[in-house]
Amino acid sequence: MDNDFFGDEELAHLRSHGIALFARRVIFDAQPPMTQEQIASVQAVCAGPLPPELLALWRLTAGGRVDYDLHLHMNGNEESVGWSELFWNGSDSFHDLQGWIGHELEGAREAAAESDEAWDGKLTLLPIGGLEDCDRIYAVVESGADYGHVLAWKQGLPAAWAHEMHEDGMTTVAHDLCAAFEALHLDEDPLEPAGEYFTGQTLFEYLDQRHQEHGLTIELMDKLVAFYRRAMVDWRTPLAEGTLGQNGPLSRIALRHAVATDDAELVGRLIAAGVPVDGPLHGSAIATDLALSHGAHAAAAALVRAGAPVAPDALDYIDNAVSPELVSLLLAHGAQPSPTAIAECVACGAPAAARLIANAYGQTHDDLPVAYAAVRDGLLAELESSLIEVREGRLTHYLGLAGLTKRVDHLQSFSL
Repeated sequence: MDNDFFGDEELAHLRSHGIALFARRVIFDAQPPMTQEQIASVQAVCAGPLPPELLALWRLTAGGRVDYDLHLHMNGNEESVGWSELFWNGSDSFHDLQGWIGHELEGAREAAAESDEAWDGKLTLLPIGGLEDCDRIYAVVESGADYGHVLAWKQGLPAAWAHEMHEDGMTTVAHDLCAAFEALHLDEDPLEPAGEYFTGQTLFEYLDQRHQEHGLTIELMDKLVAFYRRAMVDWRTPLAEGTLGQNGPLSRIALRHAVATDDAELVGRLIAAGVPVDGPLHGSAIATDLALSHGAHAAAAALVRAGAPVAPDALDYIDNAVSPELVSLLLAHGAQPSPTAIAECVACGAPAAARLIANAYGQTHDDLPVAYAAVRDGLLAELESSLIEVREGRLTHYLGLAGLTKRVDHLQSFSL
């Protein structure tokens, strides 16, 4: 299925640079094939036979890395699932297949002991990939209707992580491994990324290193990138044809793009095309939540004016200086004023917006000074702690030293 793009000599040359193709997707840092003895040792701990698609993968490469997007509906959220690793034997990191098998065996053993149930020592779910210890991909290895299915598990995060899942979740990726690979896609063109960090960046860095240090030719590298870009989703054609609103996954990708690029005009076109804006778009965040948290204020305003819902706590997650005009619009469409929103606007350097929220809060509450001071002091303590750790080199923070310093200064110099 990949030979229509590459000749045998090209595939062999790519393989010499640690690149393998499986189910129309690119695997890089690809390991040698798994030996029959290693396969047999995995089979010995499984409740049923290893799925044929997994055997085909392991006979091509024991594992490696992939660089694609994967979005799945999980626990009512629209979750981005990390699947960048294909586990292999002998890895000294989170890629280690035997390490993950041992982890699953120990977990199953403990669960059986706690429930006082007999356990035959066999796994029904085999871990085959994921991202560090927070996202995991499993193959079902027991006989039955789900045999061969590929499942995704994601770890829940503490309640302080807004719009993230707060309980572990699991859902089906596809009915077999090949279909699961084909579910991996590119939301954006990696040659024209919407942001500083983008899917494809890790692969491109790997290819550049193979070119610079190991002689991978520009011609073959460019051809591989063209093959890789075949996984890009196309929402622009159905948008032009007026059918985009009928495709939920594509609609969400298009809307996330409009937010990422802060494109108010595109927001209007998407809504006119029937793209829904009332469900979760990223995690539990609806479109207006995502726009505000990303500082996409033009897109946020366009969404609100077009009738997109506004969460009551929308202003609590401001992370960029916001205009009083946008705050007024949000307040008029359901956002509730809060001490947290005041403090966040102050920290972000939006004092006029903070005063607008304070005035709205004061109309229905008589504890404004005390409530604001409590939130401000808590946020100051958090920022100052991070500032110390960044200065000492113990922490990397998305705001950086200068950004943290500015937020501390804003909070210390502001008064109601």
